[in-house]
Amino acid sequence: MKLHLLAALAIVAVPAAAAAMPVSTFLAKADALRAKGPLAIFSGDLKLLMRQVKADAAALAAENKAAQAARRPKSYCTPAAGAKMDEKEVLAAMQAVPAAERSATETRSALRAHLARRYPCPKS
Repeated sequence: MKLHLLAALAIVAVPAAAAAMPVSTFLAKADALRAKGPLAIFSGDLKLLMRQVKADAAALAAENKAAQAARRPKSYCTPAAGAKMDEKEVLAAMQAVPAAERSATETRSALRAHLARRYPCPKS
């Protein structure tokens, strides 16, 4: 049985804001959840990581919207239909941060960099 660490998420506004989390902490918690196997579903850390990603995605969407309103360059340009990320893609975004930088890099920054690579804005 495949354990989903994070539900597929659409990049939409989420009312709750999460505190900043270092990528190193996120990955440590994700690894611990993976080690628990199917029992991870009962862990509070699963919901913590899901809330973190949702809050980060909402903050990034708000940043992009504000940049567009102020006529500044956006960090990334998702398709009109939006973008979805599954747990594998979220983990890949976190693992793309070099190990030496993970403790000093917030999850939001890792997601922003991933989205900028995946959905670059056209050159004007």
